[in-house]
Amino acid sequence: MRLILATLLSLTLSAPLLAAPEPAPAPAPQMTDQQFLAGLHFQTGKITLPGNIATLDLPSSFRYLPPDDASKVLVDGWGNPPGAQTLGMILPADVNPLSAAGWGVIVTYDKDGHVKDDDADSINYAELLTQMKEAIADHNTARKEQGYAAMTLIGWAEPPSYNKAQHKLYWAKELHTEGSKENGLNYNIRVLGREGVLVLNAVAGMEQIAQVRSEMKNVTAFTDFTPGNRYGDFDSKTDKVAEYGLAALVAGGIAAKLGFFGKIFALLLAFKKIILIGIAAVGSWLYQAFGRRKAAAAAGEQAASVAAAEPAAGEAPGVDLGKRD
Repeated sequence: MRLILATLLSLTLSAPLLAAPEPAPAPAPQMTDQQFLAGLHFQTGKITLPGNIATLDLPSSFRYLPPDDASKVLVDGWGNPPGAQTLGMILPADVNPLSAAGWGVIVTYDKDGHVKDDDADSINYAELLTQMKEAIADHNTARKEQGYAAMTLIGWAEPPSYNKAQHKLYWAKELHTEGSKENGLNYNIRVLGREGVLVLNAVAGMEQIAQVRSEMKNVTAFTDFTPGNRYGDFDSKTDKVAEYGLAALVAGGIAAKLGFFGKIFALLLAFKKIILIGIAAVGSWLYQAFGRRKAAAAAGEQAASVAAAEPAAGEAPGVDLGKRD
């Protein structure tokens, strides 16, 4: 009997220990915007972009982030899908990029050959805009399947314009994301070079159009290819000619090389403002963004095919292409 009682007492005393829940893991430390920015490596002055393809002669009003840090801002700070390959970002020096007023210029390079500008005076930008609107609308099904809100191209925030002397093309688009109270602004610059195009996309909100328009003129001025890579260095005997013209650069399908505007809007980095505002509406967007890292999100959006474009000047029917985002 003593043995039975001792056993029961032992079990009674040990039961709470056996039933006690394991302590919850400590929550991951939340990163503030100050801590996040402190971990970035801002650069100023004369910048040579990766690959020595081009230079940025930055005034004191701008800073540069190399590719790795640019990716942190795009993905962790602004909520864009991971996987974008860039040459870095240009950011205004006096604005917190994580704030509602933050904006920046994403820099990439498309080495698809020397882009002829023969079609500069013959592009019907109104018709092109209609095609672009249809392309984005058609791509919304894929966007929703990947967990992103549908988007609408509202129109030109600034109509396309080409500087023949500098071989620089620029325009701006106004875009809307479903559920957002404000529209996004995508201001674009394309610098034509010997073997490809330097792509500069400014990401901001429409309320910043005046500031961005003014600042992007400065960005255009301090951006240039290095000697040997400039437009005038093209050698028709040895260098490849791109399979698309200026209309394709505006339309957005850099990979549309088989007579179609393909892969248009494949990577839409233009919606940081909409993403930021959407998260802020449910509160504490910054802590939510930094409290957990996205492990294996989609590496980018799938290509969207669009109807064949009109032939560019001097080309056979059905051979014209497009590149924008």
